[in-house]
Amino acid sequence: MSSERLQRLEEKIAYLERHVTEQDKVILELGDTLAKLRLELRALRERSGGAVQGDAEQAPVDERPPHY
Repeated sequence: MSSERLQRLEEKIAYLERHVTEQDKVILELGDTLAKLRLELRALRERSGGAVQGDAEQAPVDERPPHY
Protein backbone atom coordinates (compact mmCIF):
# COMPACT_ATOMS: atom_id res chain seq x y z
CA MET A 1 0.00 0.00 0.00
CA SER A 2 1.49 3.33 -1.00
CA SER A 3 2.14 5.93 1.66
CA GLU A 4 -0.05 8.45 -0.21
CA ARG A 5 -3.00 6.06 -0.18
CA LEU A 6 -2.42 5.27 3.47
CA GLN A 7 -2.33 8.98 4.30
CA ARG A 8 -5.64 9.57 2.46
CA LEU A 9 -7.25 6.72 4.38
CA GLU A 10 -5.97 8.08 7.69
CA GLU A 11 -7.34 11.52 6.81
CA LYS A 12 -10.74 10.03 5.98
CA ILE A 13 -10.80 8.09 9.24
CA ALA A 14 -9.88 11.22 11.21
CA TYR A 15 -12.62 13.19 9.45
CA LEU A 16 -15.21 10.47 10.12
CA GLU A 17 -14.21 10.18 13.77
CA ARG A 18 -14.58 13.95 14.21
CA HIS A 19 -17.92 13.88 12.43
CA VAL A 20 -19.23 11.09 14.68
CA THR A 21 -18.11 13.00 17.77
CA GLU A 22 -19.91 16.13 16.57
CA GLN A 23 -23.06 14.12 15.84
CA ASP A 24 -22.95 12.60 19.33
CA LYS A 25 -22.83 16.08 20.85
CA VAL A 26 -25.79 17.24 18.77
CA ILE A 27 -27.84 14.16 19.66
CA LEU A 28 -27.16 14.71 23.37
CA GLU A 29 -28.19 18.38 23.07
CA LEU A 30 -31.38 17.37 21.25
CA GLY A 31 -32.15 14.83 23.98
CA ASP A 32 -31.72 17.51 26.65
CA THR A 33 -33.91 19.92 24.70
CA LEU A 34 -36.59 17.26 24.27
CA ALA A 35 -36.57 16.50 27.99
CA LYS A 36 -36.96 20.22 28.82
CA LEU A 37 -39.79 20.60 26.31
CA ARG A 38 -41.60 17.59 27.77
CA LEU A 39 -41.38 19.16 31.24
CA GLU A 40 -42.68 22.48 29.90
CA LEU A 41 -45.53 20.73 28.09
CA ARG A 42 -46.47 18.83 31.24
CA ALA A 43 -46.45 22.09 33.24
CA LEU A 44 -48.64 23.79 30.61
CA ARG A 45 -51.09 20.91 30.65
CA GLU A 46 -51.30 21.03 34.44
CA ARG A 47 -51.67 24.82 34.44
CA SER A 48 -54.46 24.71 31.85
CA GLY A 49 -56.46 22.47 34.13
CA GLY A 50 -56.36 19.49 31.84
CA ALA A 51 -57.92 21.29 28.87
CA VAL A 52 -55.61 19.22 26.68
CA GLN A 53 -56.24 15.50 26.96
CA GLY A 54 -53.57 13.27 25.45
CA ASP A 55 -52.81 14.29 21.88
CA ALA A 56 -56.24 15.78 21.12
CA GLU A 57 -56.92 19.39 22.06
CA GLN A 58 -60.31 20.40 23.42
CA ALA A 59 -61.56 23.94 22.80
CA PRO A 60 -62.53 25.92 25.89
CA VAL A 61 -66.28 26.06 26.48
CA ASP A 62 -66.58 29.83 25.91
CA GLU A 63 -64.55 29.84 22.67
CA ARG A 64 -66.56 30.46 19.50
CA PRO A 65 -66.00 28.24 16.47
CA PRO A 66 -64.02 29.87 13.62
CA HIS A 67 -67.04 30.17 11.30
CA TYR A 68 -68.77 32.79 13.53
